[in-house]
Amino acid sequence: MKRVGIIGASGYTGAELLRLCAQHPEFDVVYATGDSQAGTAARVLYPSLAARYPDLIFVEFDPAMAEGLDVVFLGLPHEASLAVAPQLHGKVGCLVDLSAAFRLKDASLYPTWYGFTHDQPGLLAAAVFGLPELHREDLKEATLVATPGCHVTAATLALAPLVEAGAIESVGVIVDSITGVSGAGRALKHSSQFCTVSDDVNAYGLLDHRHTPEIEQETGARVLFTPHLAPLSRGLLATCYAKPAGAVSTESLLATLAGRYRGEPFVVVGPTSPSTKATMGSNVAHITARFDERTNTVITICAIDNLAKGASGGAVQAANVALGLPETAGLSAVGMYP
Repeated sequence: MKRVGIIGASGYTGAELLRLCAQHPEFDVVYATGDSQAGTAARVLYPSLAARYPDLIFVEFDPAMAEGLDVVFLGLPHEASLAVAPQLHGKVGCLVDLSAAFRLKDASLYPTWYGFTHDQPGLLAAAVFGLPELHREDLKEATLVATPGCHVTAATLALAPLVEAGAIESVGVIVDSITGVSGAGRALKHSSQFCTVSDDVNAYGLLDHRHTPEIEQETGARVLFTPHLAPLSRGLLATCYAKPAGAVSTESLLATLAGRYRGEPFVVVGPTSPSTKATMGSNVAHITARFDERTNTVITICAIDNLAKGASGGAVQAANVALGLPETAGLSAVGMYP
């Protein structure tokens, strides 16, 4: 069994990590922190965890308590992860960060997009981007994993194979992404309160959303990214538009995507337009593509569960690869329906 720590376990991604670890045949959670909820039983904050974690109490973070663990997940804000990672790296088997603190390879981008200066160039260079479908070989035996953002996961899976194959132009790409409210986290905010989000859809982060450079880094495309908040608890749908780089058809686009993801346990490519509900609770990305001759436009669409494949599920998948475990361990390929 792998001894697991979750730093920031009281947030939504932390609760999802606890759920996934509970069904993982090789993971045993021995340390779970939640500074704002220290002293609170996990079953009180999240009754859904009661049967598996009847005695788990969230505690305050103490780096000494994490030393020697096989894998530690960081479910913290970006700057908090930047401060904690140097305290743990090299003292745990694998450190898996769910924030953006180590995602961008160009440190100079952080002040512009995240508002802080990155002061850990060594760790930034050592971090492996945690998307196994693109970086599986690099993830093997990785000691620091940077789990991608949820919008980035969906947009990258939809676009990267088409850019790689030269099927679409790498400039003028548009990504419209719709996400559920859980993406904003558990903290109380006016923008995520029921009366704010119910019966409403709105675009946010216009022109400057911080996931933009991450999408560009991983797809190799110049992107205009616009996220939208919808009254969903969980789920994410990314619709991407690009110009073809040569002769393409709907059939050739689907064949390119299917060929690239052949054998991937958590990617489904098909002619059906994806839906967020099909992904709920699973670690699977559903992808399709179309070519519109009338406007000479390629459309590619990806649906994921933003808390699963888009965050905690993707983190567990990457950790499995890094630790040499079966990549699918603890992760479902079947969504909950209805």
